[in-house]
Amino acid sequence: MKYRTRHSKNNHIKNITLKLLGLFAGCTLGIAAMAQDFNEGVQVFQDGDLDHALNEIVNLVEQGNAFAQSTLGWMYHNGQGVPQNYEDAAKWYQLAAEQGNTLAQNNLGMLYYNGQGVTQDYGESARWYRMAAEQGYARAQTNLGWFYEKGLGVPQDYGEAAKWYRIAVEQGNAFAQNNLGSLYSKGKGVPQDYGEAAKWYQMSAEQGNVGAQSNLGLLYYNGQGVKKDYEAAAKWLRLAAEQGYALAQSNLGWLYMNGQGVPENYEEAAKWYRLAAEQGNARAQTNLGWLYVNGQGVPQNYVRAHVWFNLAVSLGLDEIASMRDSVEELMTPEQISEAQLLAILWQPGTSLYDLK
Repeated sequence: MKYRTRHSKNNHIKNITLKLLGLFAGCTLGIAAMAQDFNEGVQVFQDGDLDHALNEIVNLVEQGNAFAQSTLGWMYHNGQGVPQNYEDAAKWYQLAAEQGNTLAQNNLGMLYYNGQGVTQDYGESARWYRMAAEQGYARAQTNLGWFYEKGLGVPQDYGEAAKWYRIAVEQGNAFAQNNLGSLYSKGKGVPQDYGEAAKWYQMSAEQGNVGAQSNLGLLYYNGQGVKKDYEAAAKWLRLAAEQGYALAQSNLGWLYMNGQGVPENYEEAAKWYRLAAEQGNARAQTNLGWLYVNGQGVPQNYVRAHVWFNLAVSLGLDEIASMRDSVEELMTPEQISEAQLLAILWQPGTSLYDLK
């Protein structure tokens, strides 16, 4: 897909090709609900009486109850009812994990993955994920599959990744469904099959998984495994974009910019590009810069265009350097200095307007 160019001053800005890009959604290392072996503690916890909940849980912890130990670890992990303390979370997870509690094993694996309360160690993380996965815990199966896909703590093995994802999808795990769809889309560990990819993305997307919604939208956009349908693409991209998913926001902006599946609307395009750009999405930064160059959906502003192009280059889009340099020819030295300073000051999650 190419920009539809409108000639700007002196026609310095060159037309370049940019594509909508798919994104693999990595493992989500979530915390499952508390078990039912200590119903009173759980109930008061859910009712918001954290002091009472903590007392009930501590009583069970003192009896060596693994579910209580796991839950106390979760409380320290998340700062619920107690001050957040990753070391204490690791301690209680460890005690529960050694008794075979799958939730604690998975969450201890997460702490080792992130280096929270323990020294970061992918091998140790994989070991705990495997223990929980082999007991049938779907989150851990998904996480272990992702480790095999990425070669974290285990040798990279797409076949093993597919195996664990497939086991987890049998339990309806949305993240595993999305990740298995990604393997089919790429032909890694399984034969490339966009139809299979679409099937798994659909299942995951219907559960609200933002990565799957975005990926399914891209399949509809490209007509891969499904009939090309820009309106369906816009529908799924919007669902993910409204949940704050930067890639989907960027791609939804593209649809508005080009009038595909939605009415052409440069203001809407700029809105979605800005949301993604402020999260550090380099494609969105480039496209937003392009709108600022041409004054489409936003007032023409070479300083802002230069900033967004410069940030995109810093994130690895080297081909955008020529666009930045072309804009620079239209700017005064003072404007160039301002743009360079704004690019230095900008951080992901901030707006350029906040830096003025």
